[in-house]
Amino acid sequence: MIWPVIIAGFTLGAVGSLHCVGMCGPLSLALPTQHLSGTRKFLSLLLYQVGRIITYSIFGLLFGLAGRSIYMAGIQQRFSILLGVIILLLSLFYFLRKTRIRLSFLDQFYIFIQQLISGLLRKAKGPAGFFLMGVANGFLPCGMVYLAVAAAISSTGISQAVAFMAAFGAGTLPAMMIVAYLGQVISLSVRRAMRKAVPYFVVIMAVVLILRGLNLGIPYISPDMPAQSTTDAAINCH
Repeated sequence: MIWPVIIAGFTLGAVGSLHCVGMCGPLSLALPTQHLSGTRKFLSLLLYQVGRIITYSIFGLLFGLAGRSIYMAGIQQRFSILLGVIILLLSLFYFLRKTRIRLSFLDQFYIFIQQLISGLLRKAKGPAGFFLMGVANGFLPCGMVYLAVAAAISSTGISQAVAFMAAFGAGTLPAMMIVAYLGQVISLSVRRAMRKAVPYFVVIMAVVLILRGLNLGIPYISPDMPAQSTTDAAINCH
């Protein structure tokens, strides 16, 4: 069933939107919507978010293909456990050092995407401009997106991975729309407090990935995951 995947992705996105408010909130506030009427402003902001969700869905497709290879190799459970352990270790490093591990190539990519969005901001005309800015925003390096990708790549099917990432993006949509409308009401201190709560949720998700790999038969958290589908097994028999 795909509904548990959608629910899990939406939940991760809804909680992860606390991080989005802190990181991408200023970018949403910078969108040129001041001159737009109420309906056009809503549609423009919605298209911006839809563009971001489409990018996440593409991530789901790409990493779903990778996850399918892992599934076919019969190492999906071990891979899920390994991802969970890595995320836990990175979280421990963050809690002990109060800093994140920074990778120079990601910083350079972040600067490139920022410059791309800045150029689109200056040229944004009509709904297409907001949509393209949203697509570009989806490529911004983000810890919560990495976590969602880790969960997607451990899916058993490509459609599940795409559904998970699309639901993740949809889960962030309400908070980001609210910030775009009421961003000035949400103080900087509140946004910082939201961001501080995210690492604890990341730890919980790491534990869920480990439990998922342990195949304990717990619905939604650690369901039974067959090593291969019946169809795959039939193909291998020939």
